[in-house]
Amino acid sequence: MTNRDSTPSLSETTSAPEVDEAEVQRARRAKRDRTARWVLPIVVMALSIVFWDRICVWNEIPHYILPRPGLVFETLIKDWSLLSGSLLVTLKITFGALAIAIVGGVGIAILFALSKWVEMSFFPYAVILQVTPIIVIAPLIFIYVDSKIAGLLICAWIVAFFPILSNTTLGLNSADHNLRNLMQLYGASTWQTLWNLRLPTSLPFFLSGLKVAGGLSLIGAVVAEFVAGTGGVGSGLAFRILEASYRLNIPRMFAAIILISVSGVLIFMTMSLISHLLLRKWHESALKREN
Repeated sequence: MTNRDSTPSLSETTSAPEVDEAEVQRARRAKRDRTARWVLPIVVMALSIVFWDRICVWNEIPHYILPRPGLVFETLIKDWSLLSGSLLVTLKITFGALAIAIVGGVGIAILFALSKWVEMSFFPYAVILQVTPIIVIAPLIFIYVDSKIAGLLICAWIVAFFPILSNTTLGLNSADHNLRNLMQLYGASTWQTLWNLRLPTSLPFFLSGLKVAGGLSLIGAVVAEFVAGTGGVGSGLAFRILEASYRLNIPRMFAAIILISVSGVLIFMTMSLISHLLLRKWHESALKREN
């Protein structure tokens, strides 16, 4: 006789899936890293502000030498109407120069990619333009250029231009030679190869240069405003800093510097977001991996 009690039931044969402890630890680690990426900078910033405030109190530093953070924030609110107008002027110069740098840098990089003779002829001058300090070139620009806005744009453009040019040129020249030979084998024209192979290959390089150029365009705009030194309604944040230093209005100076720093961070974050959105579905640098 067959003993029915010895036959295992379906519930006994089907065991619950075992939990992978390594996978759980990996998920916890990823969650902890995502949280720390936002929490740690905020904590460090908060501690720095507290330390700044305590230094002013412990050493009884007067506000015209080093203002307390609360006074700087109060000045930022009180002078917002003045500082916001100057911030808008600086950002207009920044984004205008960045747009010109993108168009000019990508256009010239394409010319370099299409003709080695053009690259060998003009790339050294782009390097000379990059390594020459803008603070040296700016006075000459404002001597020869009548328009203040045009002079500011040129100064900011000089600083932002080279990263886009060099990175895009490198990207265009980094296309796989085997794929380029394959396209030639199938009779693709130079422009078809450029559009379908070389430009997509250069996109990550261009976006990397764009993140650098965004911050440099802001630096170039501020330096150009320092050199221009003209005030009035159309003055940027750099002039407000100079004006505050002449009047020993150090809280306003700190407020203007904070606005410039925050603007630079936001520009970098915006460029990083654009890069992520364009690369997240296909490029190795933006793809999410399980391990």
